[in-house]
This record gives sequence, C-alpha cells and structure tokens, in this order.
Amino acid sequence: MSNWLNAFVALERMVTVVRGVNFNKKRSKSIARWTVRLLPFVILSTLSHEFVYRGLFDDYEEQRIWCVFRYSRSIEKYSTAIQLFHFIAPFFINLFSAIFIIFNIARHRSITRIQHTYEQQLLQQFNEHKQLVVSPIVLVILSVPRLLISLFSGCVKISRSPWLYLLGYFISFIPSSFIFVIFVVPSTLYKKQFRESISGWRRFITRESTI
Repeated sequence: MSNWLNAFVALERMVTVVRGVNFNKKRSKSIARWTVRLLPFVILSTLSHEFVYRGLFDDYEEQRIWCVFRYSRSIEKYSTAIQLFHFIAPFFINLFSAIFIIFNIARHRSITRIQHTYEQQLLQQFNEHKQLVVSPIVLVILSVPRLLISLFSGCVKISRSPWLYLLGYFISFIPSSFIFVIFVVPSTLYKKQFRESISGWRRFITRESTI
C-alpha cells in the first residue's frame, strides 16, 4: 500500500506542475482523502483469492503446521500477475511522473530564459530534482527481496522454514524504514533544510542549557 501512496503523491506533483496556478488544492485534498479510504479495499479485493484458496493444516502426526493451497493454473497465473502489477505499476508511475516534471520544467525555463539552452535547463532541473528519479529506483530495489519471497517461497512447512517468513516480514518494512535515505539524502534542498533544522535545534539546546 505504501508504494501506491507514494505513486499517488507523485501523480499529484505532476498535476501541480501541469496546472500551475490553476491547481485546485481543495479538490486535491478531497481526492487524497477518498484515495486513502478506498485504496486498502481495492488492494484487498485484488488479493481476495489468497483468503479463498490458502489455509493452514495441522499435521498432528508430525506435529507440524502446513500451509496448504489449491490454486488452479489460471488462479496461479492471476496471483503472479497481480503481485507483479502491485510491484511494477507504482514504480513506473513514480518514474514517469519524475521524468515528466523534469522535462516540463526544463521546457518552460528554456522558453522564459533564452540565455540558456534546453539541454542546459534539462541538466540543471535533473540536478535539482534528481531525488524524484533516484527515490523510486531505490524503493523498487529494496522491495525486490520481498517480491521474490512472495513469488517463489510458495507454501512450505512453517516449522522448517521459520526464518524465511520472518525475513520476509522484516524485509517488508525496509522501504518505510529508509524514508530519510530514500527521499532526503538524494535531494540537495532537503539536505540543506535538514542541516538547518539540526543547527536550529543545537542552538536551542545550547541556549536552554546555559540558562
């Protein structure tokens, strides 16, 4: 779900650039509220087959728990396709939005600032907004292990492979745990604001400790 939320934020950035001063903030907030409310249900509906075809079976003879599924070939193909869709679609939305923003701003700047060529403006905008391109790439790299585990682990004996499931569980938190590295570090502006905030807190703490 976090990948889709990031994708919708990227789409909003793109719409903001396109609409400019005509961007409707009130309508954008309304759409965002409805998106947050409906998105979990939409995602769950695409994964509803998991609840229908999968289950746990207690093997009292071997004292183990088995994960049992009865996928038909068509359902198995659908499951793989929907997992790939939830993985790839947000990434391409993020990347396309970032590239669109960079090219659009560069085109407008080259028209209003004729002393610089379009290529120079494009390079400058990429340097200023490179975090928009780097962030989705880093997010998709961090999400690859979780995707591979969900696609290839299948249903196995839980008692024999507890670390596989535990690893997959913790891997799912990597993108949300590395927000600072993904979004702040690649951006010159964000890093500058972060340093200014840290300096401000240091001055405040120093001033309070001397009182």
